[in-house]
Amino acid sequence: MQKGNIGVTTENIFPVIKKFLYSDHEIFLREIVSNAIDATHKLKTLYEKGEYKGELGNLQVTVSLGDGTLTVSDNGIGLTAEEIEKYINQIALSGATDFLEKYKDTANSIIGHFGLGFYSAFMVSKKVEIVTKSYKEDAKSVKWSCDGSPEYMLSDGDRKERGTDIIMYIDDDSKEFLEEQRISAILNKYCRFLPVPIAFGKKKEWKDGKQVETAEDNIINDTTPLWTRKPSELKDEDYKEFYRKLYPMSDEPLFWIHLNVDFPFHLTGILYFPKIKSNIDLQKNKILLFCNQVYVTDEVEGIVPDFLTLMHGVIDSPDIPLNVSRSYLQSDSNVKKISSYISKKVSDRLQSIFKNDRSEFETKWNDLKIFINYGMLTEEDFYDKASKFALLQDTDSKMYTFEEYKTLVSAEQTDKDGNLIYLYANNREKEYSFIEAATNRGYNVLLMDGQLDVALISMLERKFEKTRFTRVDSDIVDNLIVKEDRKVSSLGDKERDILTGIFQSQLPKMEKKEFYVQVQAMGENAAPVTITQAEYMRRMKEMAAIQPGMAFYGEMPDMFNVLLNEDHPIVKHLLEEANGACADELKPIEDKLVALEAHRAKLNEASKDKKIEDIPQSEKDELADTEKAIADEKGNKEAVLGKYAANNKQVRQLIDLTLLQNNMLTGEALSNFVKRSIEMMK
Repeated sequence: MQKGNIGVTTENIFPVIKKFLYSDHEIFLREIVSNAIDATHKLKTLYEKGEYKGELGNLQVTVSLGDGTLTVSDNGIGLTAEEIEKYINQIALSGATDFLEKYKDTANSIIGHFGLGFYSAFMVSKKVEIVTKSYKEDAKSVKWSCDGSPEYMLSDGDRKERGTDIIMYIDDDSKEFLEEQRISAILNKYCRFLPVPIAFGKKKEWKDGKQVETAEDNIINDTTPLWTRKPSELKDEDYKEFYRKLYPMSDEPLFWIHLNVDFPFHLTGILYFPKIKSNIDLQKNKILLFCNQVYVTDEVEGIVPDFLTLMHGVIDSPDIPLNVSRSYLQSDSNVKKISSYISKKVSDRLQSIFKNDRSEFETKWNDLKIFINYGMLTEEDFYDKASKFALLQDTDSKMYTFEEYKTLVSAEQTDKDGNLIYLYANNREKEYSFIEAATNRGYNVLLMDGQLDVALISMLERKFEKTRFTRVDSDIVDNLIVKEDRKVSSLGDKERDILTGIFQSQLPKMEKKEFYVQVQAMGENAAPVTITQAEYMRRMKEMAAIQPGMAFYGEMPDMFNVLLNEDHPIVKHLLEEANGACADELKPIEDKLVALEAHRAKLNEASKDKKIEDIPQSEKDELADTEKAIADEKGNKEAVLGKYAANNKQVRQLIDLTLLQNNMLTGEALSNFVKRSIEMMK
C-alpha cells in the first residue's frame, strides 16, 4: 500500500472544486461518463492500429447505484499505477498558488484547460475510489482512494478484466444523486447521444400488473444519432422522427439543414425551421450544443447568430470545448467562423427553396417571416442575402419580393416630391374602410401584422431610396399620397372655429387618448368625419412595446386627429345651423375678442424691441390681464358652442359613428348610440 499527497501547491483545491468549479453540480456525471467514453475510444484506436492484440468484447459504459454509492464502469484502456500517478495524482495547474482568486468567478473555463474533469466527482462525494486494470499484458489491478483531502492511498485492486470503475461515495448533502430517477434524467440530458453504449439498470417490462426488471441491460443512448450519419442515407421521415424525439410536443418542422463541414473547423448537426409562434423568447434556447456527442448546453448565443437561436436542432463541434464561458466564445476564432458558416448555410437553404419551389416558400411564409425579419433586423450580412427572397404580403394575400413590389406600385404611389409611398395596414378587419378607400383609389395596401413589422418598416425606410411607409388609417385617402397641392379651404377663421368648437366639446374623455379636431376640404364624396392617428407618434409607441429603451413613448397618450370635411353636405348644414342658433350669443363675445386681440397686438408691438427687464411692470401686468381676458372670452365661446352641440343629436351621432368605425365606442356610450339611432329613425 502506498500513501501520498496529490500534487497541488494549495490545500484549497477541493473546496474550490466543491463550490466553484461548475455552475451546476449535476455535470459531474457528464465528466465521469465522458472519461469512460474516452477510455473506450482509446482502446478501439489501439486495436485498429494493431497495438492491442486482445479481444474488444462488448464495449460499453455502465452506470450503477449501490448502497450509498454511484459507480461508472468501463471496459476500456484502463490505468497502471504509473498512469494514476501521472494523470490523477498530479493535477496540472498553472499558477496554482493564485488559483482561488484568479478562477473562482470563471471556474467553468478551467476544466477543459486543466484536466480537472475527474475531480468533479468530489463535488458530490465524500470519498472516491478508482479500481482499474490496464489493457497492457501482465498489468495488475490497482485501487486508488481519496477522501477529499490532498492525501490518497494506492493499493492492489481486485478487478479481473481490463477497464476502470469510478466508485463515488455520495456525500450527505448530495443524496439526490442516489435516486434512480435523478440519475436517469441527468444521463438523458447529457449522455443520450454518446457514441458508446451506456447501460443504466435493466430493461423493465409489465408482468402481472407491475413493472419488473429483465436480464437485458437498459441502454439509455443512441450511439449513431442522425447528425452523425450521411444525408444520402436519410429520408424525410428520419429527420421528422428525430425532431419528434428532440421536441416531443412540437408541431412538425417546416424544413431542415444538415450541417457537415471538416475545414477550416469541424462541425456537424441538423437545424430545423420550426413553426414559430408569436413570442420570440419562448422559442429560444432550443438548439442543443454537443462536443463529440457529449451535451454541453442549450444556450448557444455567441456560437449561433442571435436570430438563428429561433431555430431548433443540434450542432456538434469538437472545436468548442465541453466547458465554455462567454469570454471564450466572444474571442475564439473558430466560434466566429462557425457562426458565419451557419448563417450562410441558412440563407443558402432559404434561397434554394425560394428559387426552386416558390409556391412552397409562400405557403410557409407566415411561419418563416418572424425568423427572416429578425435576421434582417439584426445581421447586415443576412439582410443582403434575405432581401432577395423576403416577401411582402398585401391585403389580398398576394406576395411580392422587395423588387417586385417596388415595380408594382411605383407608377400609382409616387407623391409630388418623388417619394414612393408604401401603404400598409396592421389589421385587415379593423382598418377595412381605410383599406377599401385606398384600393378604390387604385393603391395597393400591404398587410404588416407581424410583431416585428414595425421595426422592419423603420429599417426598410432606411434601406429603400426615397421611400416612406404610411399606415392606411393615418390620414384621409387624399392625404396619404399627395400628388398635387391640397385644396384651399373656403371657410374663414370664424366658421372653422365654430365647427371645431361644437365637435371638440362633444368628444369623449378616454384614458390615455387625446383628440384634436381639424377642418379640411376633402370633397363632398368623402366622409363627413374621420378619425386618424398620426404615423410618427403611433409608430414610436409601437416601437416602445418591443424596445425597452423607448418606454417613454409607451407612457404617452394615443393622439388622434378628428377630421371634419367642410365640403360634406351634413357638415355644411351643421355649420349653417350653428351659425344661426348661436349668432346672438357669439357676436358680443367675438367683438370683445377682436378688441382684446388688437390690444394685445399693440402691447406686443410696443415692447418687441425691449429687453424683458426694461419693460415696466405696469405694461407686463396689462399684457397678462389682456391674455387672461382673451382666455376667458374663448372659454365663454366654447361654452356657448358646447351648450348648442350638447342638444344636437347629429353632432353626437357623427362622432359616435366614427368612434364605432375605429373600435372606440363601448359600454354606456355604445348603448346610448344605439338608442339615439333608433330615435332618429322614427
